[in-house]
Amino acid sequence: MNTFLWIIQGIMAAAFMMTGAMKLITKKEAVADTMGYVNDFTQEQLYGIGVLELMGAAGLILPLLTGILPVLTPVAALGLVVIMVGAFFTHLRRDEIIPMGLMNIMLIAMGLFVAYGRFFLLPG
Repeated sequence: MNTFLWIIQGIMAAAFMMTGAMKLITKKEAVADTMGYVNDFTQEQLYGIGVLELMGAAGLILPLLTGILPVLTPVAALGLVVIMVGAFFTHLRRDEIIPMGLMNIMLIAMGLFVAYGRFFLLPG
């Protein structure tokens, strides 16, 4: 079970590192044609979301890896779930359920699994 949790954490961390970095590096005008949801946010809001995603990605890996405050790993997973719930409703409002909303649902499920697994099944 520990190995499976690490795999899910790694997949989530990679996904949020990529999307978080993209939100910090890329101007919204450059991706507005392919990612229309960015038009619903200011550039500063996108930066903030990107920072939160990067912090969440780090929180999925570093606390358990270093043994420093491992309780932060499931807390980070729950924080990313909150971000994905917001993202899901943004895509729902924009009629972008497939594929974006489905991806949000998958990441919500993964985050809830990691939080449950790290809080109750294999606490750090």
